[in-house]
Amino acid sequence: MALRSALFVALALQLLFLMHATADILISKADRKVDLSGNNVRVITNLKVENGGSEPIGEVLHALPLQLVRNLAFIGASAFEGKGKNRGAPINLPVKLTKSEAAVEGVILFSISLNKPLKGGETTTVDVYSVFTHVLKPFPAEITQSDVQLVLYYDSAYIFSAYPVKLQTTIFKLPNNPRVESYTKVNPVKQADTDLKYGPYENIRAFSSLPISIHYENNQPFVVVEELVREIEISNWGNIYVTENYRLTHGGAKHKGGFSRLDFQARPGASGRASIRGLLARLPPRAHSVYYRDEIGNVSTSHLRNDKDKTDLQFEPRYPLLGGWRVTFTIGYGLPLQDFVFHTGDGKRFLKFPFGCPLQDVLVENLIVKVVLPEGSKEPSFQVPFPVNKSDEVKYSYLDTVGRTVIVLTKKNAVQEHNVFFEVYFKFNTIAMLVEPLMLVIGFLLFFIACIAYARFDFSISKTSAAYQARVQREELMDAVQKIQNIFSFRRVNVSDKLEASLKDLARTGDIQSCKAARKAADAALKESAKELQAKFQSVQSFPRSFNIIPKLEALIAKEKEKQEKLLQKHAVVVESYERKLSSKEIDNRIAPHQQKISALKQEVDDMLESLDDF
Repeated sequence: MALRSALFVALALQLLFLMHATADILISKADRKVDLSGNNVRVITNLKVENGGSEPIGEVLHALPLQLVRNLAFIGASAFEGKGKNRGAPINLPVKLTKSEAAVEGVILFSISLNKPLKGGETTTVDVYSVFTHVLKPFPAEITQSDVQLVLYYDSAYIFSAYPVKLQTTIFKLPNNPRVESYTKVNPVKQADTDLKYGPYENIRAFSSLPISIHYENNQPFVVVEELVREIEISNWGNIYVTENYRLTHGGAKHKGGFSRLDFQARPGASGRASIRGLLARLPPRAHSVYYRDEIGNVSTSHLRNDKDKTDLQFEPRYPLLGGWRVTFTIGYGLPLQDFVFHTGDGKRFLKFPFGCPLQDVLVENLIVKVVLPEGSKEPSFQVPFPVNKSDEVKYSYLDTVGRTVIVLTKKNAVQEHNVFFEVYFKFNTIAMLVEPLMLVIGFLLFFIACIAYARFDFSISKTSAAYQARVQREELMDAVQKIQNIFSFRRVNVSDKLEASLKDLARTGDIQSCKAARKAADAALKESAKELQAKFQSVQSFPRSFNIIPKLEALIAKEKEKQEKLLQKHAVVVESYERKLSSKEIDNRIAPHQQKISALKQEVDDMLESLDDF
């Protein structure tokens, strides 16, 4: 209890201190316009500031609730010089976050520096412009394809101010043909066409708020780029190459239920009204070599329009985006170097290029801008008119030796107001441009020298060398082994086939003499092949490197001999059976053991022949 009392006293003292510090400043009139027609909320607050004290003031405080600052993407201020006909162009005023010890809990203060001190009794007008993201909450959070999108917005009927306000008015601008489900009625309040007006309210104390809510129809596509990586590569050969990789989603009410392409195309005004059907990218003027593709490949649903001031790329995603749906794609283009890279007086060069996203009226939750400088660039620096995070990388491209310096700038919650020019400065020696051409010339020169050397010199291996002799001997050994394989695979198999054919003829014709003649011819052929096989085997034995193959050949010859003997035995049994005029069943029973053994031996011989291929 004592701790709570102490905190309450401390907060009260802070508030009294702050009110005392601002007691001499008064807002005589404040007009606020809140644009609720898009997916981001834009607020313009016109403040007529009066210095009621005697001392001049150089800054004005602008207050925002803490919960609203969490969604603040951009804040700026401006003022006009002169009055009436002498009024000049608006002048941007510096705005910075104030870390005052007197700040009230739950309140964030921004300090706006005036162009010149405001003397006692004088007044000046300051316009404060701010953009808030993710403050329009879809309600309901999920809709079908045929439903409209309703959103809920919370705010205050009073302008949240660090100073007392004599007279104030707030106008909320709604989309065309607005459908307002409900809104908080705090008199005086009035709805007229697209405007919902609260006020005027008089003599409102500092830090006063009056919570309100507006529930209305907003079918504006909520285009949210979750991440955009822009790579700007500077080539001193005359071009700038820009590659933009998007990861985009529909941030509105999530889609539920099925999707009908037929209804979507046949009733565009009633089906998928809040969907993302197309996008517009406003590219720099004189953009060329423009392409648009996704993970699948080139997307043909795009139109490019060029004029002297801009290049508009109108394109459609590969499929329409309903609430919660995502898509990834890439846009790339080239630009003339002289339009964006300039020289300074101290010998430096600088790139002047738009920082933000070229898509119109979108929120980029994570914007990464990579500026790839030419190889050999030194002393890089940058100027951005708002806070960003900076890091460095190195990129290697064609013919690079030390790599190219990459300046990486990161910005969270980037909106259209951040699409302003930024500058990157660097030093570059023109002589460094000759490095890559020289590398090509030297490379081609070395290639031609190598070709000449290859044509003029003999690089063949000497026939007297040990390596050459070993290779020749191996080839001769392999040739001898191949000849042995041919004897087994062709000649001996042919003999076996003829014996089998004679037995079939015997079964068909009963001609025993012809079968015996075939047996006699087979015996002669086997003897002849055995002699040739023995000669080839002795040839293999004569090679010094044949010790690994000799055991395999010996086993193969023995197994083949056993197979041929079994074939001859089978043949003799069949002929004898026919001479004794036995029945077919009796003959089959007699040769069955021989046939089983022959089949097994054939398989073993085939396996041994295959093992010779591994030599």
